[in-house]
Amino acid sequence: MTKPAADALPLIRLKTERRSNHPWIFQKMVEKPADRPKPGSIVDIVDREGRFAGRGFYNGHSRISLRVLTADPDEAVDADFFARRIAAAVALRRDVLKLDAITDAWRVIHSEGDGLSGLVVDRFADMLVVEYFSAGMFRQRELIQQCLLDHFPGARLYRFAEDHVQKQESFDCATPPAPAPVVIHEHGVQFHAAPGSKHKTGFFADQRDNRRFLSSLCADARVLDLCCNSGGFGIYAKAIGGASEVTGVDLDEDILGLAERNARLNKARVRFVQADIFHWLRDRGQDPYDVVILDPAKMTRDREQVIPALKKYLDMNKLALAAVKPGGLFLTCSCTGLVGEDQFLDMLRRAAFYAGRSVQVLKVSGAGADHPWLAHVPESRYLKAAFCRVD
Repeated sequence: MTKPAADALPLIRLKTERRSNHPWIFQKMVEKPADRPKPGSIVDIVDREGRFAGRGFYNGHSRISLRVLTADPDEAVDADFFARRIAAAVALRRDVLKLDAITDAWRVIHSEGDGLSGLVVDRFADMLVVEYFSAGMFRQRELIQQCLLDHFPGARLYRFAEDHVQKQESFDCATPPAPAPVVIHEHGVQFHAAPGSKHKTGFFADQRDNRRFLSSLCADARVLDLCCNSGGFGIYAKAIGGASEVTGVDLDEDILGLAERNARLNKARVRFVQADIFHWLRDRGQDPYDVVILDPAKMTRDREQVIPALKKYLDMNKLALAAVKPGGLFLTCSCTGLVGEDQFLDMLRRAAFYAGRSVQVLKVSGAGADHPWLAHVPESRYLKAAFCRVD
């Protein structure tokens, strides 16, 4: 599982000089080796002139052929390496952000943001959910598990990779049966996190701070939570925000069942509706809402589909804006990483124009601080949340 002596590592040569410190090196930039290492092998990387360019995972089957883990020729990618990186990630959440004081649900490792490209770990109470995005991290799974258990003794682990990732990265991660949902707490609100439910790792901890902020604006308000998933924003609005009425709409019948359980858990009276939001918004009548939330699922993973995704965002935001009363509040979100913040805000401008509304942006936010991103890896900054006042 760990790296052999440095002089025994396979050598992968780039076609050019290494002019970036981004951890991804794409297939078109890499010379095809005569003896191709297995997907996920640890390799040394040299540039066209033979100069050391990094050390990391190689996968000749993937569009991202190399994931650079260190640019230090003296740093081995071994058991100590993973122990150091994981310890640093945990220390950031516990010692700097002090998340244990407000929640038992937080992101432990945020892939490139924590220098561990291809690995995401979320903590839900006594359960750790490990998601692999690269063959290299999957090959190191036992070592990673041991490092995690050093910081979370006795934790249960649920490990998985999405089917499209396994296909792209050429590894086989048999998905275990989904465990029973676990109850987590944040800011005094409780939710069931449901790993294996096909909704990311089982709960959207990334919106924690945005849920709290929105709830502070919901006193005595009629609230509409579109694409409500397991009820996060709507339940916050009712349970601690003091909303007078909350309606949540989602197409997924199973996730709405979980949302209803979450509402009962918090003794929050929320009406949930199973419907396509496009049809529901067109047929809803003319009674506007004081607060409208729109938080749809990821639209695309394909760069070629960004423009169609923006068109869909435009259509749903235009309809959602029509449901906000004059002077009301609108929170619109995107978790599509390929859609940049500038593109998202430009879409919002156009949606407001077509809806005949004036949008005053109060705040633009993103994921919580337990989802850090490196300045030279903007791909890790995927979530956009725009808080607006609508006239």
